[in-house]
Amino acid sequence: MKFQTTSILIFAQCATAFVPRFGAPRSSLQLDAAKVGIFFGTSTGSTETVASLLAEELGSDADGPFDIEVLEGSVKSNFEKYSSLIVGTPTWNTGADVERSGTGWDEIYYGDMQELNLAGKKVAVFGLGDQESYCENFADASGELHDVFQGLGCQMMGYTSQEGYEHEDSKAIRGDLFCGLLCDMVNQEDLTEERVQNWVAQLKAEGFLEGGENAVNGGTAEPVVEVESFSELEEHSSMLDETIEEHASAGFTPYYNPTKKSTMWVSADGRTCYYTTDAVSKSVSP
Repeated sequence: MKFQTTSILIFAQCATAFVPRFGAPRSSLQLDAAKVGIFFGTSTGSTETVASLLAEELGSDADGPFDIEVLEGSVKSNFEKYSSLIVGTPTWNTGADVERSGTGWDEIYYGDMQELNLAGKKVAVFGLGDQESYCENFADASGELHDVFQGLGCQMMGYTSQEGYEHEDSKAIRGDLFCGLLCDMVNQEDLTEERVQNWVAQLKAEGFLEGGENAVNGGTAEPVVEVESFSELEEHSSMLDETIEEHASAGFTPYYNPTKKSTMWVSADGRTCYYTTDAVSKSVSP
């Protein structure tokens, strides 16, 4: 006798105008020995400035930085060839639930990126914002950038403290920490280089440049509950039904990934998300 079982994956949420001073990217979009690829979206150049600082701090371990706008048609080949990714974004669509960056990231989040095989890849996020003019939405787009890569199965690293900032709220907060390096080139430009240096040192300490998939998560843990057997599925089905019903009634919006056969549910305020996957056939003999 055979049964159809379902594999369910649930992630529970624990919880700017500037001209670049560092010139053009240091290398072309060619495959090389660099372990880290640095990618950014920008509208005024400030995010590129921080990306260039990161590239200089990482030295020969990094390739780039590359503007996401020039990757049309080659997102898959460029993201998948690096063992680790550093990705950055500004925030322009302040307060929006999704597509908050106002850059090329918004064009690929729920399209090209959903077809990528990035499971296990190490990813660290950096973002820019204005904590005085937009104190309640500081660097919101960084949170969406984080969640999209996390939804693809990446190991998210480089979480940082909120200490030293003057914001009131941000969709980039996970638990008590920022989901990556946040910089304010409008009000705290003088702190940017030191923040970059400290963050790169933190990433190295977390094992960001090391091979394998057993790196340290620098932020709050994102618990994973995986149900693989019929008996376990039966045991947890009631809890799952209640969770989905609760989130659906709370205004969660689904984003379906046909390649991964998974759905990312994003809350109305953009601060919380969880994932479900379609049924997977598995034979169980009595």
